[in-house]
Amino acid sequence: MALEIVLITGMSGSGKSVALRALEDAGYYCVDNLPPELLSLFVTLEPKNHGNKIAIAVDVRSATSLPQLPPALEQLRQQGIAIRSIFLDATTDTLVRRFSETRRRHPLSNDTPGESSRALMQAIELERELLADLREQSHVIDTSTIRPSQLQGYVKTFISAAPEQLNLVFQSFAFKRGIPVDADYVFDVRMLPNPHYEPELRELTGRDAPVAEFLRQQPEVALMRSHIEQFLAHWLDFLAKNHRSYVTVAIGCTGGQHRSVYLVERLAETFEARWATLRRHRELDAR
Repeated sequence: MALEIVLITGMSGSGKSVALRALEDAGYYCVDNLPPELLSLFVTLEPKNHGNKIAIAVDVRSATSLPQLPPALEQLRQQGIAIRSIFLDATTDTLVRRFSETRRRHPLSNDTPGESSRALMQAIELERELLADLREQSHVIDTSTIRPSQLQGYVKTFISAAPEQLNLVFQSFAFKRGIPVDADYVFDVRMLPNPHYEPELRELTGRDAPVAEFLRQQPEVALMRSHIEQFLAHWLDFLAKNHRSYVTVAIGCTGGQHRSVYLVERLAETFEARWATLRRHRELDAR
């Protein structure tokens, strides 16, 4: 069987160890903090010992050799090796809180554990700069508001998708809990009729038939769906031709329960015949 590599990278404190555990559960041989300069040698030797599914975590601890990673990955792809890259991200406030709670030292910080918030934020922003190129080439998952079990599920779903084409992710979310930082496009649907104000629909979700039927009958909802579909249908081919492997489309409403969920389901149905399509419901998945 052909060699398959999943690269896990991202911000310190964003959940890379959780993602590696998910891949280990899925049968991957996992290596944490592999120096980029050893990647080619490792890929040559390890399949003989551990099979054809390998997951490698690389992060800012390898800061001085990070520039070597993109060309090394391209060289492996030219050899016919399937490589998929996942970048885990989170808001700066979330990362500061996580480091403060655990009293861990940031890899780029010269200060001691419990460092000042200002020094920690400076280290995080420097890390963003160093990892910007890798983020651009990867499928980004925002872990700011999701549980470890959600992240594990998202990783396992992602690796099950077709690797050789553009992967399209539709994600519903609640504006009151923040805009996902992993979104390439964000559509605000809070102006649409809200099933929350219908007593018999309030406790249901956009995946339930009564809510779907209510929204299907609303002209504004049909118009919004049509406009989003037209936009994506026009531009996705251009993105694919530009060698984009991952596109995340986030649909937001007030609570992330009815309107955004309904539209994510309908949009995924529309585009899954053409693209490898995934659905995520940030707020519902957290229940």
